[in-house]
Amino acid sequence: MIPAGGVTPPAAAARSVAVGIVLPLAAGAACVLGFAPFYLWSVPIVAIALLLHAWTRSLTPRQAALSGLAFGLGYFLAGASWVYVSLHDFGSMPAPLAAAATFLFCAFLALFPAAAGWIASRLGATPARRALLAAAAMTLTEWVRGWIFTGFPWLNFGTSQVPAGPLAGLAPYVGAYGVSLAVCLAAASALLALSPVVPRRERAFAGLGFVLLMAAGLSGPALEWTRPAGEAVTIGVLQGNVPQRIKWQEDVRTGTLQDYRRMIFETDARIVVTPETALPAFLDQLPADYLQSLRDHARAAGKDILLGTVEREFTGDSFRYYNSLVRIGGEPGAASYRKRHLVPFGEFIPPGFPWILAVLRIPMSDFDRGAANQPPLVAAGTPFAVAICYEDLFGEEMIEQLPAARVLVNVSNDAWFGESFAADQHLQASQMRALESGRWMVRATNTGASAVIDDRGRVLKRLPPFVAGTLIEPVQPRDGATPYVRCGNAPAIAIALVLLLAAARGRRARPL
Repeated sequence: MIPAGGVTPPAAAARSVAVGIVLPLAAGAACVLGFAPFYLWSVPIVAIALLLHAWTRSLTPRQAALSGLAFGLGYFLAGASWVYVSLHDFGSMPAPLAAAATFLFCAFLALFPAAAGWIASRLGATPARRALLAAAAMTLTEWVRGWIFTGFPWLNFGTSQVPAGPLAGLAPYVGAYGVSLAVCLAAASALLALSPVVPRRERAFAGLGFVLLMAAGLSGPALEWTRPAGEAVTIGVLQGNVPQRIKWQEDVRTGTLQDYRRMIFETDARIVVTPETALPAFLDQLPADYLQSLRDHARAAGKDILLGTVEREFTGDSFRYYNSLVRIGGEPGAASYRKRHLVPFGEFIPPGFPWILAVLRIPMSDFDRGAANQPPLVAAGTPFAVAICYEDLFGEEMIEQLPAARVLVNVSNDAWFGESFAADQHLQASQMRALESGRWMVRATNTGASAVIDDRGRVLKRLPPFVAGTLIEPVQPRDGATPYVRCGNAPAIAIALVLLLAAARGRRARPL
C-alpha cells in the first residue's frame, strides 16, 4: 500500500499485511461456517467480499496472489482438517508427517484462489473490472480444482447455499459451479455497492446487480422441472456404526456380517440399502449360506437389497477388485454398480508414490475402476443413479445416469474422518446433487450422515451419528430433467469465461 501523508512506512506496511494477509486468512477460515453443520449461507458471501476488498487494494498481481493464498490456507485448513484425522488416526501415519501432509495438501488447494487473485489483479484496471474478473476467475479456478489430478470439488462455494440460501434456487439451472459464480458475483456486487471509491453510477449498478441475483435465485424454484413418477417406495437405510479401526479384523468380521443380516431381516421396507463396504469381505468369499439366506429372505419378503461390498474378478494372472453396490433381489438388468471415481491414496496409489504404502496402513488400497457408462441400478422397479463414497461430489458424473434414473443413492463410509465436519459437509454435497437433478437422494453410511433428502435438497430425516440404527422413509421417484441435467457444467463455465473476457477487454495487463 502507498502510505498517505503523515503515515510512517512501518505503519503502512503493517496495514498492508493486515489487509492483504491477515484479513483474507481470517475470512477464509470463517467461510467454512457457510457449510454444514452450520449452514450460515451468508458468511461465504461476506468472506469473499473481504477477499475481493484485499484484491482491489493490491498494488501488484503478486500481492493479490499472496492474499488469495492466505484466504485459501484459512479456508482449507479450517474446512478440510479432517485429512489429518484420516491419515493419522485411521491411516497410522506418524503425527508430524500427517500434519505436514495435511498442510501441503491444503497449500496446494490454496493455489487456486491465489491464481484467481493473480488473474484479477493482472487484467483488472479498475476496482469494478477487478471485482468482476475476480468472481469469474474464482469460479473457473474452482472448476479446475474439481477435475485436475482426478479432482477435489470439496467445499465448493455454491454448495454453501444449499438448502436455504436464496442463490440455491439457481442450482437446477446452472449447477454447483453456476451457484459458485452467483456467490462470487454477489460478493463483488456488495463490495462495489458499498465502496466509497467507486463512482456513484457504478455503485448503483452494483446494488441493482446484487438485488437481481438474489431475486433470480429466489424465483428459481417457481419452475418445477421434474415430476412424480408413480407411487412412493419405502426405503430402509442401515447404519451399522462399525468402528473403522477394527472393521477389517478377522475376529470382528463374523459379528459384522451377523449384525447386518439381522438389520436387513428386521427392516420392513421394499428396498434396503447398506453402507459402502458394509460387508468387510470379498463377495465371493462370503459364506455360501450367508448370501443364500439374504436371497431367500429377499424373495420371501418381496425386498430388494442394495449391498455395499467388494467384488473381485480373476483376469488370468491376477485379480481385479471393485468397490461395489450389489443388488440382491429379483429385478432384471444390471446386478451391481462398480465405483469408477476412485480416491487417490485411499483406493489407488498414483504412479510415482509406491513408497506411501510403507507409511499408510489402509486396507484395500488397490481397487480398479468400474466402467465409465454404467446403467442405473434397478430395485423395486425404480432405477437408481448410484454414487459410492465421494463420487456424489462430482455433479457432472452423477447426471450421466439421468434422466433415466428416478432416485439418487449414495453409499459411503465417512468413519475415516472421525468426529470432524467431513460427514456433514459430505451430506451437504448430496443435498446439492438432489437440488441440481430434481431427484430425491438416499444416503446410507457406516457412522453418519445417513439421511433421506428430497428433490429441493432438504434433509427430511437422518440418523444420529455414531450409533447403529435403521431409517425407514417413503421416497418419491421423479421423472424429467432439469436444465443442469441436460447441459451439465457448460453454461456456468461459459458465463464465467464471457465475464472474464468482457471485464479484461481493452485493458493493458498490469505489471507483475
